[in-house]
Amino acid sequence: MKKDEVPQDGDNLHHGTFKQLFYAVDNSGDYTTASSVGWEPENVALDQAWEEVEKRVAETRAKVEAGTVSPIAYYMERTLLDLPLLASKAGKWGWQVKRHMQPGVFKNLSTTMIARYADIFGISPETLQKGELLPFQRPQ
Repeated sequence: MKKDEVPQDGDNLHHGTFKQLFYAVDNSGDYTTASSVGWEPENVALDQAWEEVEKRVAETRAKVEAGTVSPIAYYMERTLLDLPLLASKAGKWGWQVKRHMQPGVFKNLSTTMIARYADIFGISPETLQKGELLPFQRPQ
């Protein structure tokens, strides 16, 4: 695409703070870089994806508040991790992490294991141990 054809449809996701880098052809036919604040179809798709993430986080939060899963499940969703990745980061098998998501098992986790999870989630061990559920925010 030509440099003057790089999409500039407005970035409804990052409010103009994020720009993408594209390679485009300039007037002399050479490749050059051009920045873009967004392309409407891409922005719509990203917005829909973030809405789905927000829905999943809210559903998991409700399960924690209902006492059916532990805060580990909430923070896993909040930090956009899946079970295999969280297990890998925690140095545990997937079945062990899944077991830690049971409220009764979670209450008996060691302070070392709570600290390990808290570090992965970027929160304090006290926040995790108390079951405080910090709000989810889209990245800026």
